Amino acid sequence: MSTDKVVVKTKYGKVRGTSQNGIYSFKGVPYGGPTGGPNRFLPPTPPEPWTGIKDANQYGPSIWQITKTSNKKAFDLWGPDGFSSFSEDCLVLNVWTSGLNDNGKRPVMVWIHGGGFTRGSANDTPWYDGASLAKTQDVVLVSVNHRLGVFGYLHLAEVAGDRYATSGNAGMLDLVAALEWVRDNISKFGGDPDNVTIFGQSGGGQKVCVLMAMPAAKGLFHRAIVQSGHCLKVRNPAETEKATLAFLEEFGLSPKDINILHEMQADKINAGWQAFNPSLHWTHGWKQLFPVVDGVSLLVHPFYPAAAPTASDVPLMIGTAKDDINFLLYNDPQFGKYDEATMRELLVQVPKGLFREEIPDDRIEGLITTYRQTRDGATPHDLLTGILSDVDRMDSIKIAERKIEGGKAPVYMYLFAWESPALNGMLKACHALDIPFVFNNVEPTVGVIGDNSGRFELAHQMSGAWAAFARGGNPNHQGIPSWPTYTLDNRATMIFDTVSRVEDDPCGEEREAWHGIIQ
Repeated sequence: MSTDKVVVKTKYGKVRGTSQNGIYSFKGVPYGGPTGGPNRFLPPTPPEPWTGIKDANQYGPSIWQITKTSNKKAFDLWGPDGFSSFSEDCLVLNVWTSGLNDNGKRPVMVWIHGGGFTRGSANDTPWYDGASLAKTQDVVLVSVNHRLGVFGYLHLAEVAGDRYATSGNAGMLDLVAALEWVRDNISKFGGDPDNVTIFGQSGGGQKVCVLMAMPAAKGLFHRAIVQSGHCLKVRNPAETEKATLAFLEEFGLSPKDINILHEMQADKINAGWQAFNPSLHWTHGWKQLFPVVDGVSLLVHPFYPAAAPTASDVPLMIGTAKDDINFLLYNDPQFGKYDEATMRELLVQVPKGLFREEIPDDRIEGLITTYRQTRDGATPHDLLTGILSDVDRMDSIKIAERKIEGGKAPVYMYLFAWESPALNGMLKACHALDIPFVFNNVEPTVGVIGDNSGRFELAHQMSGAWAAFARGGNPNHQGIPSWPTYTLDNRATMIFDTVSRVEDDPCGEEREAWHGIIQ
């Protein structure tokens, strides 16, 4: 195809993408300006306009971060990651579409990557490639890089004053800026700026929750999908001070020395962050950096004690994977061999590592008793992974309940139950396994997906449901059973599996056993 056919004029300048199999892709498109030096910890700025044509055929840089430990086991299961370069100048996004400048009015789906608030990238895995979803569902897919960790969530206001009033939410403000770019430019890429869906998994789902509570994001999106990424509440300002001071102490700095942080190299800042004390099952102190109710960019918690009113009119689809926790535990040498004592120990420890209140000791025994009764023949390993996986599920149910109570917009609940064949079936329906099905990226396959031919039908069902929801706020399409809205009376839940089905209040006895634990 002639290169002039893949040039789009954005608000800031022209970009040249590529075309393959009927899909245009644009990668590494700037939506914000530099975030280093004098701009570090501050709200994003618009990109500088450029002259000529900027090539947009390669992914842009990711923010400096702590990367996952790479080993053959992880590669065989999940495939390659997409990290190629790190830079603070990471405010870039990617677009996949089947039409340019055609007034196509396609629904726009903005993907927010996982990795908590500390790691990850829109380039992180081939699963995030948007070409298949754009082609099969005729949507415009956008994915976003933004600031993370110490660069995006170090709340300095309590120790350094009003200049840093929003530093604890800088990464979230980046996402707002990306949505503003979508509003201003996406029609040139065949998309409808008045029909934007934000969706994300794990940390991406948490960010979706936070965006739903941000006044600056109101009106920039019209639907929301949360995949295994509950976020009922964030931090209060007083909770951030200890982490902020600990970070400064890594460099021998006091609050009056903040300007020195603007003069330091980004890799040194990153190294100081890595020196934070580790937490259970994680390689660094990730819990200490999290969005905050700063009174400026975020006024209330997303879903605590009630749903933030800013997104009361936004339809929500939310769900989890049946065996979410296995993604976190599978590298533990004891995985598959947990005994009674270890089960009880981890039921105390692991929830703390998931940034939530611990489960009270007296309630742990009650949960064990209930799950033993509902899961006949369950081993201590089965009970541990079942209860810990339901931490996500119960928080997601609480979000759904508060969303229903806070407005009339519909809520749809799902549970991903398709089990991976990997590790002799030990991973089951683990965290992140739903992503390739949503993106319709199950071929070529990797170890965690396997080569079961049924994967194609499930990918058709899930990608179709996500796209249908983006198109009109209702996930129903001809490829799935009728999916009712979730109400407090029916608790209708779509179970995505080898044979997908709808159940009312699945595992209801277990849900009731959590009453009062989730605040």
